[in-house]
Amino acid sequence: MVTNRAHPARPLPALFAGAVAFLMSGAVLVLEIVAGRLLAPYVGVTLETTSAIIGTVLGGIAVGTWVGGRLADRFDPGAVLPVVVLLGGAATFAVLPLVRTVAKHARRGPAAAVVLSAIGFLLPALVLSTVGPLLVRQQLKTFETAGRTVARISSLGTIGAIFGSFLTGFVLVSRFSTDTIVLGAGGVLVVLGLVLAGWGRTTSRALFSAALVVTAGTGTTSRLVHSACQRETRYVCLNVNPDPGRTTGRFLELDDVLHSYVDVKDPKYLDFEYIQAIASVIDASTPPGRPIRALHIGGGGFTIPRYVAATRPGSTNVVLERDPDLLAIGRQQLGLVVSPTMRVLTGDARVTLRSQPKGRWDVVVGDAFGGEQVPWHLATKEFLQSAKDRLRPGGVYVMNLIDGPPLGFAKAELATLRAIYKHTALISLEEGLAARVAANFVYVASDRALPLAAIMAAQAKRSAPLVAIDEPARIDRFQGKAIVLTDNFAPVDQLFTP
Repeated sequence: MVTNRAHPARPLPALFAGAVAFLMSGAVLVLEIVAGRLLAPYVGVTLETTSAIIGTVLGGIAVGTWVGGRLADRFDPGAVLPVVVLLGGAATFAVLPLVRTVAKHARRGPAAAVVLSAIGFLLPALVLSTVGPLLVRQQLKTFETAGRTVARISSLGTIGAIFGSFLTGFVLVSRFSTDTIVLGAGGVLVVLGLVLAGWGRTTSRALFSAALVVTAGTGTTSRLVHSACQRETRYVCLNVNPDPGRTTGRFLELDDVLHSYVDVKDPKYLDFEYIQAIASVIDASTPPGRPIRALHIGGGGFTIPRYVAATRPGSTNVVLERDPDLLAIGRQQLGLVVSPTMRVLTGDARVTLRSQPKGRWDVVVGDAFGGEQVPWHLATKEFLQSAKDRLRPGGVYVMNLIDGPPLGFAKAELATLRAIYKHTALISLEEGLAARVAANFVYVASDRALPLAAIMAAQAKRSAPLVAIDEPARIDRFQGKAIVLTDNFAPVDQLFTP
């Protein structure tokens, strides 16, 4: 190892040293934010995934800082710094092949999120975090200036982390793919390592050459393992695949979920059972064949808005869709035609819903998802009340939700809807209602009596084997002691079972 205490490297210029601290911490936060996007196609977007990433990166920072302190006390920081920064680039390059290779064999769940986070992001966070103590030791001239030196390096590192967070979240993710961001961060680190080596000129050539070989190897490997996404939007990994059994059919996959089925030529064709149930609710709850006003919370494949437009000419459809790229995909590949009577508003539905007039809509359809889950802030009593306020008197709210045994989320959402509406019904597979399998649950709610017999008669014509419950006693038994979800307490991630 490199000791070279007899001729230690000279301190870096203060501005350069600050830039190194800034870039190291910024790179850590770039990776931390991108981690969620990289893991989403394999383990979904959940609170557990986010927690696993944050905990892993913080663990890497803690261990890396300790290791950096030990290295700074034993070796010449000027000689070690270039090697460490170069290895940080190598560890960054390795993120893509490591995560994608292991993820193919991972099962979804909190444990998989922790394992993939550790495999992908523990090492780069650790290596990059060793730089801080090394920089402090190299820049430290006298004990009289120790406080200022430590404060300057620490402060600029923190500012770099803040900058990396904002840059990634507000700029990079909306303009570049995950691969480009990760490889770009690794490339910056490699260039910085070379600059540091040229400045200090005390680094062991053999050690630095070995680091270069490792970096070249991981950089090459990272280009061989490709993304699972046809297109990355700012929110999801997106794939549109043809249906082998129907030439005009398309499957829309978002992250790790088969999200929608669309027939680009025949909007009346509905494939998924829950979509058929939503259509049956609309058909039976509104005057047959007449134009209606429908507000859709979540666009996805835009299957139901296109169905309403096709079966009820002259209807007004307004879709609240978070992702503008999904709107583009809908128009380019999924047969969506935007018009004055088919409008799509992009932005979070909790915000865009406020712009919609109250008391106007015949039907409000709730079909918004983040992975397999309804986002928690679109499942609370406050949001559902806001959606109800948009319905005309006697209007119908219909909502899709996924859950598995023991159905904690499904039961809590039922309790929440019943706290707002006078009448509520639930449609699903018989095995789903019996809490034997994971399933889609379609809720129907209104302040007028629900035409459940007509809904199920319409559903029977579609040949989907679903059952419904609306009798108070059965609804009470299904709901049990479930909580009402509110903005103040909505543990959706803990209640939900994949």
